[in-house]
Amino acid sequence: MANKRDLKKDINYVLGDIIEAVYVWELANAEKPTKESEAVIDEAITTFDELITRVNDRSVENKKTHFKTIGNDLESKGRGLIEKINKLK
Repeated sequence: MANKRDLKKDINYVLGDIIEAVYVWELANAEKPTKESEAVIDEAITTFDELITRVNDRSVENKKTHFKTIGNDLESKGRGLIEKINKLK
């Protein structure tokens, strides 16, 4: 079972790295519009807020399953955001 502290760190690192990758893309492609890249950053921030809220939910009965589900959601949403970064033109 992932503990709460490690799960929060994972969420922070994964989504922070995704946002950093978008900033790197923006610097490398300064002449291109950033509306799509800003949308990816906004989605990453929204995902962060959502996942942290779920981690801090104390009304959960089975914490092991709850944290595992959050970890799986982080992985799937992180991959989705990475695919969006790769599709930026």
